[in-house]
Amino acid sequence: MSTAVNPDTGDGFDAPTPSEAYADAPDLRREMREVMELGAVRDGRRAGMVTEPPPPDAAATERVYLLRRAALMDRMAVEDPGPGARGAAVRTAFELAQFDHQHPAMTAGRHGPYSIEFDPSQRPYVRQEYAAWTAAGRPGTDS
Repeated sequence: MSTAVNPDTGDGFDAPTPSEAYADAPDLRREMREVMELGAVRDGRRAGMVTEPPPPDAAATERVYLLRRAALMDRMAVEDPGPGARGAAVRTAFELAQFDHQHPAMTAGRHGPYSIEFDPSQRPYVRQEYAAWTAAGRPGTDS
């Protein structure tokens, strides 16, 4: 008997569950502010208030932003699994997976971004990568 896959709970995926992946994540309000600030800095809209500079490499800076944004949307969808939150989580997870597919040296998890392991959702991929990023000391953040 196979286990049903559920991107909201992580059941059926070889990836951390949401509670495991985001155990050390900042609270949602703080993470929202920081992701918005990273996006503004990334887009050149403001000088930024992030206390440590982002990684000097543009691709690394982009990945930190995409990873944190996808993780934030995933966490929000776990908290309130309505169609809007789920849609945003799937969309941002797919954007991270697309980026990582083009930059495979930046990935850290066991499974690649388009692994069959994460079908039908890249949300468990986001958790895998966020957990690996956290374990590596979250480069490019003030956390």
